[in-house]
Amino acid sequence: MEQPIKQTAGLKEAEAVPSHSETDPKTAASAGEGWGCKSVAGASPSMTSFVYAIGRIEPRFGSLASEKEFAQAASRVETAGKTDRQRLHAVLSERQNRYLARQICWVLIVQGLETYILLPRDPADIDLLVNAIRPVPNPSDIDVVIGMRGPVAPPELCNGLMVPLLAFDQIYSFGLDELIKSMPAPSQMSSDEFRPAAEEVFNTIIQLADNAGSTSEHRALNYCIVRYRGFFDKTVEQFHRNFSLTGVEARPSSLSSTRAIVDVVFSYADRQRDSTEKYFVRVDVTEEFPFLMTRMAPYYDH
Repeated sequence: MEQPIKQTAGLKEAEAVPSHSETDPKTAASAGEGWGCKSVAGASPSMTSFVYAIGRIEPRFGSLASEKEFAQAASRVETAGKTDRQRLHAVLSERQNRYLARQICWVLIVQGLETYILLPRDPADIDLLVNAIRPVPNPSDIDVVIGMRGPVAPPELCNGLMVPLLAFDQIYSFGLDELIKSMPAPSQMSSDEFRPAAEEVFNTIIQLADNAGSTSEHRALNYCIVRYRGFFDKTVEQFHRNFSLTGVEARPSSLSSTRAIVDVVFSYADRQRDSTEKYFVRVDVTEEFPFLMTRMAPYYDH
């Protein structure tokens, strides 16, 4: 399989996190009756809604008490000259203040909409949420969250915000600059040609990810655009050939039987002639972590 486009240094490889022996009482109480770390981990794929979403993680104070507690902790940390975002990151990064990270609401924003409230299935993964706070945020920063969807949050959990809960197993966080620096330019292109093409592909990625990542088709699409390097390379190559990316469609594969398989089809139009080329990849989305079945290949309508 192709390597991921980019995986932030320090993050563990995507892997299923085993369930804990007991469900955290606070999590069970706030997440809803019958839905906690233990119950979600033991659910069968047919009864579980997997999520592979692309957006941006934003911390929120869930209550006045948590906001006041943060203010007290911040008074003990040197934050002079820092912006509010830098102050937040500095305070939560202190190990003795990690309890505050568990009091904060972590909201996944997708295309400007509050889409999920995030809960770690493994308490140690609170670090992934703290690492998602960029001291100097950039509009091109994105977070990929993989997990399982739960019920709608009760109003008392996050200051009245009622969106579905998402128990996550993995988060990938990266931005445009680090993405481009990690990728060598194709042999037929110079670095000066490659960077604007790479930026265009990245901006296209953001537009394609305008979904909640909860259906099989959306999960397959989101997986391809952030974890499959072949899509990125093919699109840059087509730009060089004077083609534009004009459409992406995810559809159930005719090969689906006992497993959920999705064909993701990419359409490229010739900018000078009235012709279109299509390529596709096949993705298995049966379980929580999608994986590639076939690499990029020509696609023919049938």
